[in-house]
Amino acid sequence: MRDPRGARGVRSLCYSAAMRHLLIAVLLLALCPLAPAQDKKKDDGTKRDKRDEQVTTSHEVTIGGEKVQYSATAGYLRLPDSEDKVKANVFYVAYTRKKDGATDPSRPITFAFNGGPGSSSVWLHMGALGPRRVPMNDGQDRPDEPSIPTPPYRIVDNGYSWLDMTDLVFIDPVTTGYSRPTEGESGNQFHGLDEDIRWVGDFIRLYTTREQRWGSPKFLAGESYGTTRAAGLSGYLQDTHGMYLSGIVLISSVLNFGTINFDEGNDTPYWLFLPTYTATAWYHRRLAPDLQKDLAVSLTAARQWAGGDYLRALAQGDALSAEDRDRIAARLASFTGLSKDACLRANLRIDISFFCKELLRDAGRTVGRLDSRYTGIDESGVGSRTDYDPSYAAIQGPYTAAINRYMRGELNYENDLSYEILTGRVQPWNYGSARNRYADVADTLRSAMTKNRDLRVMVACGYYDLATPFYAAEYTVDHLGLDASLRRHVTRAYYECGHMMYIRDADLAKLKHDAAEFYKGASPAAAPAGAP
Repeated sequence: MRDPRGARGVRSLCYSAAMRHLLIAVLLLALCPLAPAQDKKKDDGTKRDKRDEQVTTSHEVTIGGEKVQYSATAGYLRLPDSEDKVKANVFYVAYTRKKDGATDPSRPITFAFNGGPGSSSVWLHMGALGPRRVPMNDGQDRPDEPSIPTPPYRIVDNGYSWLDMTDLVFIDPVTTGYSRPTEGESGNQFHGLDEDIRWVGDFIRLYTTREQRWGSPKFLAGESYGTTRAAGLSGYLQDTHGMYLSGIVLISSVLNFGTINFDEGNDTPYWLFLPTYTATAWYHRRLAPDLQKDLAVSLTAARQWAGGDYLRALAQGDALSAEDRDRIAARLASFTGLSKDACLRANLRIDISFFCKELLRDAGRTVGRLDSRYTGIDESGVGSRTDYDPSYAAIQGPYTAAINRYMRGELNYENDLSYEILTGRVQPWNYGSARNRYADVADTLRSAMTKNRDLRVMVACGYYDLATPFYAAEYTVDHLGLDASLRRHVTRAYYECGHMMYIRDADLAKLKHDAAEFYKGASPAAAPAGAP
């Protein structure tokens, strides 16, 4: 039977029902709003989208017996390209001293970073320069080996912070820390020698402009590959942005990669690493009695022999006579703590991996790369390479726990991204024009110091650093080609520790003292700093 209301009535009923459903849906939406779009994970953020958020907190720390009030700002700086398109969200933490509640935009400011490539700035931030630090037992109670903190680790005030003499900005290059490319942007455009220098330099220029710090004496402090970046920045900031620096601190430096890369046809690292082998063997009591007495005396002898007889022997290659080979092997053994037979089997060329495995092989131990005072235990005592670096294993846990706890717990900065301490996601690193040669930014530094004759450089070296040996740093400085009038602008400092010399309390204090003297010489505006 046909509905008497007809098709028009049916349409009317359907329309009325649809309207009722629509009204119900609107009411439900009002009561239960949809989750915000940022709840969806993206490559450049997580459930908590922090790209536009910065958090500033106020604190106080005692440095050298003086109370220092300061503000801490943690967050992103959105970094655009030349066409004002945002390419990356770069994370940083800035510390600004306050006196009577006010800041001074004419104070010295230091931009600090670590290396890798792929390292965040956590090491300098939480180890040496910042107002809070990770305490590491420095081994004074165990002369044979530095001890390692017990989880869950601590954070303490840093009485040796540099904040009393300079404001501080810690930068995490793209893909390290919380820094990421923006959505749709490739990380490759940041992961390279020249690319890294350009983007970090652009960050420094933008931060300096926004915070009105062009009137401040400006410093860079880099560690490890961060010294490569700092030397490159000395030229980029000066030539591209017209920003002239007052000083650069190079901690555990490498400017010429030909001095540290053990490659076929490159004998340079073998003789430049030898004094660090001597220091390591001295620390572990593996030298002959005449070399075991005094470290400084032994290192002087090691330098002289490495740059003399040993270098000449390496240069002869296969033309070296059997008699001279035997003589050199015996002397090499005495300076390294290895057996003469091991030196002969290595063809007089002891690379870092073999040394770290061989020195304490009879004791079932290996020695560290970043700090050769540390010892490790491999699965097997055979082979020529270690399973891991015990010195990195000793610091990775304490520093990772500290930075994650510190961000939320003290700086009130929340971000669900993983804070990348030291990542391999920046690899392969693009060395650009250096692909068919060793990367070398030493001439960039020479040029910057020549154009800006007020620029000072401090080079800090650890005796037990097998990553960037002190003799290699000395060689690089001695080959800068500086005019005689500028050579006194380079200051050298040495520490009885490894790559991160500040993990030893005595060297943390010495680093602060040396830096304070350097800053006073480089900038009259740098306030004198004491030590607690």
